[in-house]
Amino acid sequence: MGGRLRSASGRLRRHITPMRDWRLGTRFAVSFALVAAVVIALVGSLAYNTAAFLIRTDAQTEFDTTVQNLSRNMRGPSMDPLGSEGALAVLHSQSFTFQVVTPDGGVQVPVRDKEEVRFLPVTDDDHRIAAEEEPGVVHTREDSAHGEDYRIASVSLGGEGGAVQIGQRLSPTEQMLSRLAMQMLGVGAAVLIGAGVAGWLIGRRVTGRLVRLTEAAEYVSSTGRLDYPVPGGDAANGRASADEVGRLGNAFSAMLTRLASSKEDQRRLVQNASHELRTPLTSLRTNVSVMKRFDQLPPEGREQLVDDLQGETRELTGLVDELVQLATDRREDEQPTDVRLGELAERVADRTRRRTGRDVAVDADGTVVHGRPGDLERALSNPVENAAKFDPDGAEPIAVVVREGRVEVRDRGPGLDEQELEHIFERFYRSASARSMPGSGLGLSMVHDIVSAHGGHVLAANRSGGGAVVGFQLPPKTG
Repeated sequence: MGGRLRSASGRLRRHITPMRDWRLGTRFAVSFALVAAVVIALVGSLAYNTAAFLIRTDAQTEFDTTVQNLSRNMRGPSMDPLGSEGALAVLHSQSFTFQVVTPDGGVQVPVRDKEEVRFLPVTDDDHRIAAEEEPGVVHTREDSAHGEDYRIASVSLGGEGGAVQIGQRLSPTEQMLSRLAMQMLGVGAAVLIGAGVAGWLIGRRVTGRLVRLTEAAEYVSSTGRLDYPVPGGDAANGRASADEVGRLGNAFSAMLTRLASSKEDQRRLVQNASHELRTPLTSLRTNVSVMKRFDQLPPEGREQLVDDLQGETRELTGLVDELVQLATDRREDEQPTDVRLGELAERVADRTRRRTGRDVAVDADGTVVHGRPGDLERALSNPVENAAKFDPDGAEPIAVVVREGRVEVRDRGPGLDEQELEHIFERFYRSASARSMPGSGLGLSMVHDIVSAHGGHVLAANRSGGGAVVGFQLPPKTG
């Protein structure tokens, strides 16, 4: 038996779609409707019970007051209960009716034109009240007659003269409560439907943009293309939405833009790298071919061939290292610290003197900047090495000047073409005068990246009297 129940339960779960598989708009609509249903049920139940209690209490109070007044009047001067001017004449209405029970068991009721005569039920207790000697004795009960419920009170006339029965019809009160319940149900149903529609509209408005973002993500995932237009906000009025979905759209669009730019940079990097690598590789291949006739070369030719191979391999190694660092955006694992630019310039100058034999003069103040010492040293060494390369036999020393965060490397080389000044910091760019010399065109682009990462900017100009000035400006540390 338990196995059959589990099997039936499993089949039922398979046929019922879990809520987590519903569309988000449907979830909004159902959630709003459920919340509204709970609120309507609680508020409606409380309101109906309160109203029903007050109405029923009011009817009970009216009945009790009427019975007490009649009992008090019965103790007063004698009166004709059925007389048109008597106190009971006013009791015959839509809610109240009355009749007189005689001592012999008979029943007398008032008769009005075009009214159906209806008798209240009489019990043994009513006959006992009718036989009471004392007036105003009351007996109350609830009973049914003619398909309706009544609240009935029997009041003795005294002296075994009979009793008056007062009946209060309960049906009008219950009918009124039924109408109230139906009205509350109608209002609740309208509110429930309205909540569901509101949830659906809100869900549609919210999920509409989420659907477009999902389509964009699926398009990028399936095609690898990054040109899918992503609305960042309210496309209807041209304003960017400031809500969470709008911010998500803006962030997603910015991410696609950055990815597209990165992909384009990567493509250009590969194309440029293949072009730059082709020259040293071609030279190496030529020299390797010459190596087959190494024994036939004169001693000076052998020495020149070996020097060429060593130079080409060094240049190729340097180019590969720069490409790897540029492609991976690798930085040394060091924390930023305070760096004295004067001390940094002295280290770079000493190393350049040892490598090239050139005289390098440093004129520096006490400027301190905050940054990564290794990166900043590389940013300074590249312009100094370029100056030594383009002015190998210069009569004047290479000058490194540091003033309030501004670093200038001054040489007396061939200078720069005015049209090339704004391009020398681009990747793989090489001026016409430098294309016959070794190099990759990556050094100054790395200077630009390092300086930009430290909040500064690069600079380049022709030096008065001949030569070039290349350097950068960094924000000095104050205080």
